Amino acid sequence: MEQLTIRKAIMADLMTLLAFEQGVVAAERPFNPTIKNEDATYYDIGHMIVADHIHLAVAEINGEIVGSGYARIEQSQSCFKHKKFGYLGFMYVLPACRGKGINAKILNALIQWCTSKKINEIRLDVYSENTSAIKAYEKVGFTKLLTHMRMKVEGI
Repeated sequence: MEQLTIRKAIMADLMTLLAFEQGVVAAERPFNPTIKNEDATYYDIGHMIVADHIHLAVAEINGEIVGSGYARIEQSQSCFKHKKFGYLGFMYVLPACRGKGINAKILNALIQWCTSKKINEIRLDVYSENTSAIKAYEKVGFTKLLTHMRMKVEGI
């Protein structure tokens, strides 16, 4: 029987998390033509493991890391009602383990960490064409807020 646990990442997890980062980059590259073809990284994972304002979580099944995600406390702009918010990212589950609700369990653990820090506004970014991720986030309670747009100016 599979035993799923969610725990805080430790330095011993670094190599696995670096591989997961490349899984995130590969999954997002089809949605974003501006991501480099080689040497693309998003995170300083070593810093994320030890930072007080970041909770980097991993999901384990029978002792094997199968998923990740983080919550980071950020200062809000002065125009918002909330002074701080939780920003979620690095959501990844190994392909062989998808469809088992692992992502939702990681999200719930991150949301719980945010609320333990008295953070009641939680945000994340997802590519508008990534419909499976959008559905997963909506199942947990997220709603769409803003569309981020881009344009490439030719000849410059």
